Amino acid sequence: MADEYNQLVQHIRQKLLHLATESPDKYTTVLMQGSGTFSVESVIGTTIPENGKLLVVANGAYGERIATISTKLKIDTVVLNSGETSPPDVHLLNKKLKEDPDITHVAVVHCETTTGMLNPLEEISNIVKKHDKIFTLDAMSSFGGIEMDIDKLHVDYLISSANKCIQGVPGFGFIIAKKDQLEKCKDNARSLSLDLYNQWKVMEDQNGKWRFTSPTHVVHAFHQALKELEQEGGIKARAQRYAENQKILVNGMKDLHFEPLLDEEYQSPIITSFYYPDHQEFDFRLFYHKMKDKGFVIYPGKVTHLQTFRIGHIGDVSTKDMEHLLASIKQCCY
Repeated sequence: MADEYNQLVQHIRQKLLHLATESPDKYTTVLMQGSGTFSVESVIGTTIPENGKLLVVANGAYGERIATISTKLKIDTVVLNSGETSPPDVHLLNKKLKEDPDITHVAVVHCETTTGMLNPLEEISNIVKKHDKIFTLDAMSSFGGIEMDIDKLHVDYLISSANKCIQGVPGFGFIIAKKDQLEKCKDNARSLSLDLYNQWKVMEDQNGKWRFTSPTHVVHAFHQALKELEQEGGIKARAQRYAENQKILVNGMKDLHFEPLLDEEYQSPIITSFYYPDHQEFDFRLFYHKMKDKGFVIYPGKVTHLQTFRIGHIGDVSTKDMEHLLASIKQCCY
C-alpha cells in the first residue's frame, strides 16, 4: 500500500511539472504539508543563504506577508511597495536592482488577492533576470487557472496550493523548483519541518516518500482534482471559464450599482473587489449574513483604507452559479 501511495505522489509531482512548463526536465516538484503560507516560508527560509538579500515586490497583504516571513527569519529584506490599488512600478524595480547589487533574490505575488490584481509577471521576470537574480513567484491563486510557462518566464521557484485553481482541498502546498538552484540549498534551511531541500531529497531518493506525516486524504483528493482539470480541457479551458465567470459577475454587479475597485486592465479572473454602494444604508455585515443564508459566502475587503468586499469566481463554479449569485445579491440589496 505504501508503494502504491508513493507512486501516486510521484505521478502528482510529474503532472504538476508538465502543467507548469514545456521544459519539465529543468524543474522538480516538492510537496509540503500545511497551508500555502507554509510553502512560502519553506522557500524563503531555504533558498536564501545567510548572506543573501531579498527584494519583495509588494502591492497587497500577501506580498507583505512574504516580507514579514523574511524579516522574521532575520533575512536582509527590502520591500518595493506600490500601494494596494496600483500595479508594481517596474521602472523602480529596475532602478533598485541596478543600485543595490547586494540583492540576490526577488519575490512577487502573481495574483494579489487583496484586491484581485494580476501583476505584470512577464515585465517583472524580464527585469529580474536582466539583473541575474533568483526569482520566486507566489502563484498561490493563479497556478492552474492562468496559463504560463515558468521556464519562459525565468521563474526559479513557483509556489502554489492544493486548494486554489487546481480545485483540491486544503492541506498541502507545492513548490516547482529549478533543479540547479535547489541543489545549491543544502544546509540553508532555518527550520526542520520547512526544510525545502531535505523534503525534496527524501521525495527524490525514496520514490515519493514524505519526511513526516503526509496529508493522505488531501493528496488523494488532489490526484482526483488533476484528473478533473484534464477532463475539463486543461488550464486553457479552465482559464476561459474563470474569465467568463468574472465577466458575468462584473457586468451584473454594475447593473446593481456596484463598481469594481480595479480597472479592467489590472483585474485577474480569480477574485474581484467591489466598492460599497453609495447609499449610506448599506451594511456589509447584514449583507454578508443575508448572502450566507442563501448559500453564498463572500469575502470582506482587505484594502486598508477603502470600503470594499470581494467575490471569488474560481472553483467548480459555472455561469449558472454566477447568475444565481447575482439574483441573490439583488434580493439582498433591494
